[in-house]
Amino acid sequence: MDLDLNQYISLFIEESREHLQNMNEALLDLEKDTTNISLINEIFRVAHTLKGMSGTMGFTNMANLTHEMENVLQEARNDEVELTEGIIDILFECFDLLDESVNYIATNGEENDNEHKELVQKLKVILNKDKDIANKDETCNTKKRILDEFVLNVAREALEKELNAFTIDITLSENCMLKSARSFIIFNTLESMGDIIYSNPSAEDIEDEKFDLDFSIAYITKADEKTLMEKLNNISEIEDIKIDKIDVDNITSSDKEDSNRNHNKSKENSYVPKKSLVKNDKSKTNKKNNRIGKTVRVDIERLDNLMNLVSELIIIRTRMNDLSEISNNDNMTEAIEYLERITTSLHDSVMKVRMVPVERVFNRFPRMVRDLSKELNKKVNLEMQGKDTEVDRTVIDEIGDPLIHIIRNSLDHGIEIPEVREKLGKPREGNLTLKAYPDGNNVVIEVIDDGGGIEFDKIRNKSIEKGIITEQESKLLSEEELKSLIFEPGFSTSEKISDISGRGVGLDVVKNKIESINGSIELESKVDKGTQFIIRIPLTLAIIQALLVRLRDEIYAIPLSSITEITNVKEDDIRNIQDQEIVLYRDKTIPVVRLDALMGLDSDDPTDEYIVVVVRKGEKQSALLVNDLIGQQEIVIKPLGKYLSNIKYLSGATILGNGNISLILDVNSLV
Repeated sequence: MDLDLNQYISLFIEESREHLQNMNEALLDLEKDTTNISLINEIFRVAHTLKGMSGTMGFTNMANLTHEMENVLQEARNDEVELTEGIIDILFECFDLLDESVNYIATNGEENDNEHKELVQKLKVILNKDKDIANKDETCNTKKRILDEFVLNVAREALEKELNAFTIDITLSENCMLKSARSFIIFNTLESMGDIIYSNPSAEDIEDEKFDLDFSIAYITKADEKTLMEKLNNISEIEDIKIDKIDVDNITSSDKEDSNRNHNKSKENSYVPKKSLVKNDKSKTNKKNNRIGKTVRVDIERLDNLMNLVSELIIIRTRMNDLSEISNNDNMTEAIEYLERITTSLHDSVMKVRMVPVERVFNRFPRMVRDLSKELNKKVNLEMQGKDTEVDRTVIDEIGDPLIHIIRNSLDHGIEIPEVREKLGKPREGNLTLKAYPDGNNVVIEVIDDGGGIEFDKIRNKSIEKGIITEQESKLLSEEELKSLIFEPGFSTSEKISDISGRGVGLDVVKNKIESINGSIELESKVDKGTQFIIRIPLTLAIIQALLVRLRDEIYAIPLSSITEITNVKEDDIRNIQDQEIVLYRDKTIPVVRLDALMGLDSDDPTDEYIVVVVRKGEKQSALLVNDLIGQQEIVIKPLGKYLSNIKYLSGATILGNGNISLILDVNSLV
């Protein structure tokens, strides 16, 4: 590759992924409505754009594949090819290979050697490329000659006024880089001598470069054929020009029937009135073409550096607050208050820049659900809600894999095959819902299916069989405790091992991954009704609100989002049942955790009353005993480093205003 093009690889990859995402969405919608011309146009536009981009970068294999896709889609736009389920599957194969190629380029900086010959051949078979080329050209020309009734009427009126009516077929050169600009020159030249009454494809499509290299025009003018040819020949980058007079007297009856059918088609008619050349018809404009706010691409590392600087600023602000408490200088206090306002505003602004919609994660699932439901011979309708809910970019990167595990489990274990659903009185098509919404400082993501649900007796028996619990212990377990067994390593209720699930490496991975980002996962299920996974994840992993508490001579931080209440508990209210201390809290027994003993600190002398911080993980709660409360503070989370990252009960550390270190408690491991 030329060195000059290396600098554009990252831009090529970013834009290609955006275009492929649009193609994926359009293909999924097209599968449901194969006659939707706007979706076909959208996929054609993406294929054409990718062809141009990859050709410019020298990625010939991608360019060749997208060119063949264009050919198929062009014939579909012209009603020459009917989009069957098999053709849609081939287009999905093309998408997969293009996605694979872009990922390879992102990793290696160059295109792989795969020429996609087998897939290119499939596309050529669709177009019957082995037929005689002359016959194909004749068919295409016949297609172009099918005239709209409106065009015929205008042509008749033109002849009565001694004007000429022509159809003009233009083919641009292969090396034409700006097709829409070249077409604009052609249109301007012709309109200076007459009127363009229709074009195929439409003027909007030509303007947006949604065509290959050729287009047709119906044209009324005083000029003769020779004059038109001379004018058009003066325009560069034109490969071929064909001008034919419209002979309204020799239109056959079959041609008129085709003409009428063409006229009676919907607004996606391939011919568009001339007025659209001057003024866009807003009713036909695809909503996706609406202009959006101006954006700038920024490397995530730059945002991380900016966040680190803001974090340091917050640490300095906290330190100055501490210093102001021992100073009586009013000017200093006022300056610190001003600094606090500015720091808070800066932090909020940086956080908004880092926030991205969960749509980035959700967008990969429609295709996955489509492929898995086909593989499992199930019918599944996927509904996604709250795609605009925003989360910190670092959290988004971590949540994708856990959701994939849960969705695969729902499709394999949860939703039944159509015949079983029918016997149970359910619709043959199962429902899978992905829902996201904000909840305080957290974002909640729910995965809900209307499948068979979880049989808790089956969980109990499997747990005994795998030696996770004894038969005696199983009799004492509540339904809530049985739910937690599903997340144990190696646990699976599947009777058979498949590529989709049943190996027991799913939900324990999900739980560990979610808890590693200070999130939590809950499970609700009813037999024959369905299953609901509820995931709570923090908005950000960088800066949080925390409660500082004292244990002996050390200070610890507890994330405020995990705290339910702070109260006092008397020593007499704490009971010991089966070697577990518990306390009655709001008519509910919750376990007691003596933090000083847990952290290996010397316990205080016995006291009659304790300060208790009640924390929660989902529906579970625990009472943490602390020596003293210091107060609420905004803290910057710092990782413990690779050597200390596996220490239980701790999720990180923070620097306090006085420069001391405070450890942050991991509530998920305490509850």
